[in-house]
Amino acid sequence: MHETLLSTRLFQVERRSYPGADGTPLVRDIIVHPGAVVILPRLDDDHIVMIRNHRHAAGERLLELPAGTLEPGEPPIDAAARELEEETGYVAGRIEPFLEFYTTPGICTELMRAFVATDLVKTQQRLEHGEEISVETLEVDRVRGAVHDGTIRDGKSIATLGAYFIRMGS
Repeated sequence: MHETLLSTRLFQVERRSYPGADGTPLVRDIIVHPGAVVILPRLDDDHIVMIRNHRHAAGERLLELPAGTLEPGEPPIDAAARELEEETGYVAGRIEPFLEFYTTPGICTELMRAFVATDLVKTQQRLEHGEEISVETLEVDRVRGAVHDGTIRDGKSIATLGAYFIRMGS
């Protein structure tokens, strides 16, 4: 059984019934999300392009990697290119898939796909109405320190940067 409790521009909340291990039904309220992308833009070997994004739910301006929700039918790599330019004003010569993870699998279907963007060329930010985003280019060591000391508090950025630093051995 699936019952839609709420439908918004970005997601739905559904009440779903699943068979439990003992056969009795389990009822769960699930946020059904189309998926999203997060981009790690490497300006060069020593710098990462990040954003400072005002997040109303958190009540703060958070230091983050650029990211965004998939449009209906949009391939994730296209969404990554679109969001990178919209939020940072950079176009990537190369965008490579890096990592996939669920953001909050206990309550949400959102699958986040991470990409690494390189060969960046500066264009112009194209923010959506209501977005309050500033661009910050930071040295890799400063970003690593910001993950370590808790300055970066955004989960998708922590997951992507942490995995990147581990895989790259840096």
